[in-house]
Amino acid sequence: MERDRLAGSRGAAPGAGGLAGGVKLLTRLRVELRARHYSRRTEQAYVQWVRRYVRFHGLRHPRVLGRAEAEAFLSDLAVRGGVSASTQNQALAALLFLYRRVLRVELPWLRDVVRAKRPLRLPVVLTRDEVGRLLAALVGAPRLVGVVMYGGGLRLSEALGLRVQDLDLSRGEVLVRAGKGNRDRRTVLARAAVPLLREHLRVVKAEYGRDLADPRGVRVRLPDAIARKYPAAEREWTWRWVFPAARLYEAPVGRWWRHHLHESVVQRAVRQAAGRAGLEKRAGCHTLRHSFATHLLEDGYDIRTVQELLGHRDVKTTMTYTHVLNRGGLGVRSPADRLEPVG
Repeated sequence: MERDRLAGSRGAAPGAGGLAGGVKLLTRLRVELRARHYSRRTEQAYVQWVRRYVRFHGLRHPRVLGRAEAEAFLSDLAVRGGVSASTQNQALAALLFLYRRVLRVELPWLRDVVRAKRPLRLPVVLTRDEVGRLLAALVGAPRLVGVVMYGGGLRLSEALGLRVQDLDLSRGEVLVRAGKGNRDRRTVLARAAVPLLREHLRVVKAEYGRDLADPRGVRVRLPDAIARKYPAAEREWTWRWVFPAARLYEAPVGRWWRHHLHESVVQRAVRQAAGRAGLEKRAGCHTLRHSFATHLLEDGYDIRTVQELLGHRDVKTTMTYTHVLNRGGLGVRSPADRLEPVG
């Protein structure tokens, strides 16, 4: 069984393996990431890349490795692993964080890395009719999740992470907290989703009442240090998940929690619904977000508005959807469409 403790690993130089106080390397990595409020997804990714880096170099401690070893690892990802440019960049970011923030070693700029190519990939976009057929083929909570994602351009993790207090049904707004890049934003809540959400929340509130009466003291996890500042908030209605999971989990022993619906539940439901709807495109949860952006541009909304709703840091990312439209900023029309019908 692989240990997180890398001090004293095979090939480590004497005195170079340990960290202050013998703290495990990956534990220290997690502490540094959380101190800087990195998302849990980023934390999981960085830990995974550090593990792969250490395994790649025969379990030698990163402190005795350097620029040449980092370049060899990143180049192998591109040459033998065939990873995308974004994946290689994520691995590089993980190594730079490890050396700079955890080991307190400045890693020189990596000049000799074989860079993965970054081709232009256009997203899969559904027509409005196809979106309607897909949502109609969904049932239960996954259907409502799909409506919320398409209605406001939310990522799956953002939709499932919604709390009751994040919905403003009267104003038709959704507050996305700690989205990608740990940024908050507001986006639109589809009017068609409001009556569905009211009925859904009625059912969720009944379940919440049963959790309050449960002698095990069922709670929900809270972000950052809110649980320490407001101990009672873990059992308040406003912090309840909009899409709670059906099952409870225990961690540690004696403390019971209700998490939100697992992503795989919705992902599987969308794949199956795409088959039932007879879609000839490979549609997933993120396809609904792509379709939301494209349909807004088709309706004439300016790209800055779409950028804000999607939460893109750079408008260049949003510009991808103008390529999907096949019209760019000029509204190009094919000359063949001006010909007289041949017949």
